[in-house]
Parts: sequence; structure tokens; C-alpha cells
Amino acid sequence: MNIKFLKAFNGDAIWISFLENGAPCNILIDGGVGNTYRSRSNVKGDLHKVIEKIREDKQFIDLLILTHFDDDHIGGILRWLNKDKVASTLIKKVWFNSGKEIAKKFNIDENKDLDVEIIDGAEDFYSSPKQGIKFEKYLRDNNIWEGKIIEQGSEFDLLGVKFKILSPNSKTLDKLLKLYEKQKNYFTAGGENDFDTLLQDFINDENQSDFKFKEDNDVANGSSIAFIMEYDSKSFLFLGDAHPSVVIEGLKMFGFDKDNTLNTELMKVSHHGSMYNTNKELLEIVKTDNYLISTDASKHGLPNKRTIARIINNNPNAIIRFNYDLKDRIFLKEDWNGFSFFKAMETNEFIYQWKKTI
Repeated sequence: MNIKFLKAFNGDAIWISFLENGAPCNILIDGGVGNTYRSRSNVKGDLHKVIEKIREDKQFIDLLILTHFDDDHIGGILRWLNKDKVASTLIKKVWFNSGKEIAKKFNIDENKDLDVEIIDGAEDFYSSPKQGIKFEKYLRDNNIWEGKIIEQGSEFDLLGVKFKILSPNSKTLDKLLKLYEKQKNYFTAGGENDFDTLLQDFINDENQSDFKFKEDNDVANGSSIAFIMEYDSKSFLFLGDAHPSVVIEGLKMFGFDKDNTLNTELMKVSHHGSMYNTNKELLEIVKTDNYLISTDASKHGLPNKRTIARIINNNPNAIIRFNYDLKDRIFLKEDWNGFSFFKAMETNEFIYQWKKTI
């Protein structure tokens, strides 16, 4: 199984490829911003390259997971669908929590800001003046979406892979429906980076008895699909931009806590390393040495160095993996004094690989 974390600018795009019963399978989690597919000046991004390779190899995207509505997660996918009239023929199944289906779940009015459209040739799905096809209709018409809400506590067996859904829960879906505003920024957006502060200073601060963790309150992030993926007795944790309290709640539903930890090959750190999306309790439940942070550090002050300090304080052997070359930008020379075990590296298209046992 190969797991590649594509260069998705300030977003997420993850391609998982493997063989099941000798047949090639592909799972795509999000698609980054629009430029992850192709820029306005026609520069092909990593997503475009992956899609073309799958097509050339006469394979399919067997499962496309769209974790939530933010542009840095679905912008690349929507630009692809806008530009490629036969894109749907490459997709077999989609997971997507649409505003229409969430409204049906709670039997209340739809939130029109959650409407997404496929607009022929459009660059930007938020601001295009053209009218298009409702995304839900596009998916249904092409028979690639069941309209099922993907939510906490659900389990799915698909392609020889087991998925345990940790987020969203009913509360975060309800908040999305009632409070979501298109292109609205919440308190985690904006701000300067914190790279000039020493790791040890963050650790000292958080070891104080009066330190209090502040959780993300972005309703789109709170609705993010997060899950454990199990394959050949190994586990992988993909957290999208989910809120830690919801993820912890989901983990406990599946029997994981501080006394029965989740041992996982890697953890895709939530919300590009935001300090509001990874807390001490979550890190104590999840046991891994590989922490992947997906961002080019171009927006919102992310990743937060405070998050990395929090990870290292919990696990001195942590390997912090970036999909861009950020190590020398984030860490000061003094940061390596007293931290001789943790590692940080650029993985580019990160590949986790092993042979499935027979």
C-alpha cells in the first residue's frame, strides 16, 4: 500500500493505492485548493498528475472522500470536475456530507451557503457568475453517491479496508447547517506564524498548571470526516480538520482511551497543524511515531510550532513529516538542543509501503 500526501499548497490531498485480490484500488481523500489540480495559467498540479496516471493505467478512483466544505480540501476536486467533462467516469464512489442530506437528517431548512455547483469551465466554485449543476445532482446523475451521511460511530468495509468514523457527530453537523457561512473565516484563520518561539518555551508554557487548551470553533472544520483506516492488521489515522473533542469522543466509541491506546502507523495531524485541533488528551490516546502535517505554510500562520512542541512533549521520538520543505523555516538552531531524538523531514509525496501478508 502506498500513501502519498500530495503537494496541495495550504490544503490536503491524499492518494492511497493498493492491490486487493490482485486488483489495483485507489482512494483519494480531498483535493487541496484549485491549483492542486491546475493553475489559472495552466500549470498542472499533483492532483492532475495523479488523475492522469490513474486514467492512463486504466484504473479508477474507487473511493473519493470529501472531508468537508472548505476550499483547501475540495477546491482541487471541483476545479477538476469543472474542467473535465468525463471526470465522473473515473470515480466509482463518493463520500460527501451534503447540506441537503444534513437538512433532511434534522428535518429543517437547508443552508443555501452549503450549496456547491459543478460549473462548466469555472475556476472558482465560490465566486463564478455562471449557473451550474448542483453537486448532489451531479453525483446522483452519475450514480457515484448514495447520499448517505458519513458520521461518528459508523463502520464500513470497502475494498478490503475497514473504516471507523470518528467525526463528525450530530452536534457538529447541526452546527454546520445552522451556522456555516460561505468563505467566512473564524479565529483560527489569519495571524502570524509562531516560528520564532523556541520549542522548549512552548513546552514550559503548557506544563504550567494554569494552561488551558482552546479548541477550534470553525463549524466547517467541526463537520470534517475523520477516520481510522485499517488494512492488513495495520491502522492509519486521517483527521482532516476535525475538532479534537469530537475525535476523542469517536475513539472512545471504538474502545480507545489512555488505557487502551490506538496504535497507528501514522497520524495525519488535524487542520494543517493548528494549535486548536491537537490537544494533549488526543496525543495520549494515539500512539505513533509518524505525524504528517500537510501545508506549505502560506496561510493562516499554519502549522503552529506550538502543536509540534505539544507532540514532541508527548513523544520525544516523534518524526514530524511535512509535504513541503519547512524544517529550516520552522525550527531554530536552538530547538535541537535538548531534543536529540525527534526528527523533522520533508516527505514530498510521502509513501508508506509494505507488502500485504498472505
